[in-house]
Amino acid sequence: MKRLKRVVAIHDISGFGKCSLTVALPIISAAGIECTVLPTAVLSTHTGGFSGFTYRDLTEDISSIADHWKSLGVEFDAIYSGFLGSFEQLHLIEGFFDTFRTDDNLILVDPVMADNGELYKIFTPEFAVGMRRLCGKADVIVPNMTEAALLLGERYDPGPYDKAYIENIMRRLHGIGPKKIVLTGVFPDERQLGAASYDSVTGEVSFAYAERITGYYHGTGDVFGSVLLSALLNGFTLHEATSVAVRFTESAIRKTADEGTDVRFGVNFEQTIPELLKDLGR
Repeated sequence: MKRLKRVVAIHDISGFGKCSLTVALPIISAAGIECTVLPTAVLSTHTGGFSGFTYRDLTEDISSIADHWKSLGVEFDAIYSGFLGSFEQLHLIEGFFDTFRTDDNLILVDPVMADNGELYKIFTPEFAVGMRRLCGKADVIVPNMTEAALLLGERYDPGPYDKAYIENIMRRLHGIGPKKIVLTGVFPDERQLGAASYDSVTGEVSFAYAERITGYYHGTGDVFGSVLLSALLNGFTLHEATSVAVRFTESAIRKTADEGTDVRFGVNFEQTIPELLKDLGR
């Protein structure tokens, strides 16, 4: 029997509205991987489309949690960071990477800070500079097109995108430090939407598309990143893992659209998990 692999997911917890840890924990666990959590904040709901939400910052707890785990000799096959709420948290997670990095584990950073051409309201342009430094410590990064532009310090292009443009973006992101890039929100025309990947080790550039579904659905980036990591830890190549993540995310969005679920609530990924397990050969 194969040894159970362990991930630590460093994200916030939104009590209602599926995203961040309430997405990462069930998806990674369903993929046959132990999912440890390091929460960065606790919110009553996510911030997209809701007002009056509560927010408790957990910055002060991060170091003590990391110190306790270190004293126990806890090790991780992968470290997966998502939403970080402040410069201080960026610095703390850099230190966490340094403490828990091994010769064999994988560090995946989803640089959550922007979408649709704009920074999220809680962030400043300086935050993107700090996120760029954190991405430099990662093995894999998963920015969307807006986040990629911010990491590179250039103006956002709303698309559509040709392959040469996307390949250039990914190679320049590799210059920040990560060996592998997965770029989301890539589309060659208005009928398709998906992701591109670049593996600097093999030199492979690949694209994975699905049919575009009209609308904006919260939490899909967290769904995508969690599936991508799960597939990588199940032995899939970067291209294969990206394709699995695109299929799963599109299917979850489609189920949500078909059922008319309020898009603020997140996507119905739970109904798609059997498809994921089939894709993963589990």
